[in-house]
Amino acid sequence: MSHQSDSTSSSNLPGTTSPESTAAVRPPARTRAPRAPDGRTHSEDGKGSSPTNREPYNSNNDYFKLLRFGVDSLYLSYQGEIFPEVQDRLIKLKQLAQNPEADQQALAQFSIAGHIFEVKDKGSSVFPYVLEDGAFRIQLSRASKRLPMAYVKLSSRYLSSVTPKEAETHLRAILNELGTLTDTAHVSRLDLCADFISNENMESWGREAWVTRGKSIAAYAVNEQFTGWTVGLGGVIACRLYNKLLEMIESGRTDLPPLWQAAGWQGGTIWRVEFQFRREVLAQHDLISLDSVLANLNGLWSYAATEWLRLTIPNPDDQTRSRWPLHPLWGYLSSIDWETDGGPLARSFKATRLPEDKRIFSLGASSIASYMAKHGITDYGDGLDRFLFALYGHLQTSGDFIGLSAEEVMLEKVRVRAKEFNTILNINEEEQKRIALEQTAAAYIRASKGGL
Repeated sequence: MSHQSDSTSSSNLPGTTSPESTAAVRPPARTRAPRAPDGRTHSEDGKGSSPTNREPYNSNNDYFKLLRFGVDSLYLSYQGEIFPEVQDRLIKLKQLAQNPEADQQALAQFSIAGHIFEVKDKGSSVFPYVLEDGAFRIQLSRASKRLPMAYVKLSSRYLSSVTPKEAETHLRAILNELGTLTDTAHVSRLDLCADFISNENMESWGREAWVTRGKSIAAYAVNEQFTGWTVGLGGVIACRLYNKLLEMIESGRTDLPPLWQAAGWQGGTIWRVEFQFRREVLAQHDLISLDSVLANLNGLWSYAATEWLRLTIPNPDDQTRSRWPLHPLWGYLSSIDWETDGGPLARSFKATRLPEDKRIFSLGASSIASYMAKHGITDYGDGLDRFLFALYGHLQTSGDFIGLSAEEVMLEKVRVRAKEFNTILNINEEEQKRIALEQTAAAYIRASKGGL
């Protein structure tokens, strides 16, 4: 087994390594206990299986504490056919998104089931139409019975607020308004994750401690701070073990800390172990539909963390690496029981994509500081007043060329940002009524033809 040498990345997350081969792997053990199809059942005492005979995996001890676990990323595909009137509308909206005029770009929105989707200006040859907000990235194909109608990524943030089954039910309701679905949801990719705290030094072992079927192993650091490991990145199965708290700070994600605190986190580094399963490995073992995948999360995790990958304590006197003892940290992680409750959910989710106020204020302060420095202004009140006056003049001058007032120029910019943030529907009331009438008429015609 060849290993990739340790590397140091400029990113705080483990980066890309060489691809892993797509050789067949043995099937994961099937979950024996019955479970609900959403993959989130509850045990009587909330404790999981035991890595030792002494204490459960998530016991509150100085060495290890599990905070939460669950489905982190989910990619689904759906067979079906898009409605002709929906395709016609998407063609027009995509053209608006490609328009050089900002006021036209701002109209590239698709409102459906309480979501204000941005319609992207680009797609792919297979999926030319792309709708996106903070919950879903929906890629739609042209009317065709040969291709999947939709390929959808469910956001990690959304999946921390609802169960996968709840998310799919809502997604299906959206897709049913876009076309006719002819099959259940198929899983194209699944990421399972577990967040934990531990006093273990995560760089205390070398590459040889990872016993794996993966083709690549890499370690990462930023500014001499260790940030994590990747194993098998690029293959049909991959694992990441990384500093989730550092990644969260960089990404600006704010929904996870309350969930960690509810599980007993009081500060300190939080680590995440994450397994990625691609469609090829799932399909090899007849795990195709979402229901079948969610019913076998225990088997998938067990296979990945006990057969495909193990963290061991190397024994230089024993050349048979499969006999090396299991590292105590991996004993806890590999024994997580996916039949139990993975932790609380953040029920306050909104399907928007919002930048942090801190970032907005930072950009605004930088602009004001640059203006004050340029004009030699050191009085804050005077500088702010003059900046706002000059900004109004700039907007007014810009509007003169296109026949708009300063206020209208600013509102145009607001609408473009609202499209990107999924916060304001820019279509006027008359246009909304026209679209509603067209949808009602199309639905009536389909119903009169027996739903065809």
